[in-house]
Amino acid sequence: MTPTTKPRRPWRDKFREAARGVKLGVRGHSSFSVHFFFAALALAAAAVLQLDAWEWCAVLLCVGGVVTAELVNSAIETLFHGLDEDSKTRIAGCLDIAAGAVLVAGLTAATVGTVVFGRKLLILCHKLPA
Repeated sequence: MTPTTKPRRPWRDKFREAARGVKLGVRGHSSFSVHFFFAALALAAAAVLQLDAWEWCAVLLCVGGVVTAELVNSAIETLFHGLDEDSKTRIAGCLDIAAGAVLVAGLTAATVGTVVFGRKLLILCHKLPA
């Protein structure tokens, strides 16, 4: 190891820091409570309706996508709040773009949920063949 290189951090430390990041993101932003409510609702409905494996995958990918988008949005907001006023003025659009990403992820998840759960409910009501 040369004097300019840093020692490698163990994977355990990297995972611990990542988990701390999720915790900070969730605790610091109230919109997570809405996302978690709908995620829990979707997962409960998936269990009750006994979704197929591909349907579970679609629902889980949507939940993960929304939570990921919200974490990125939270990270950008956290950085933004630490800037001086001049910098905030120049990059204020970044907050809107990050919020837009959350909106797109949420709308996509709602659309996929409508297709997956709607199809399952129509099958249960004998409106569609299984």
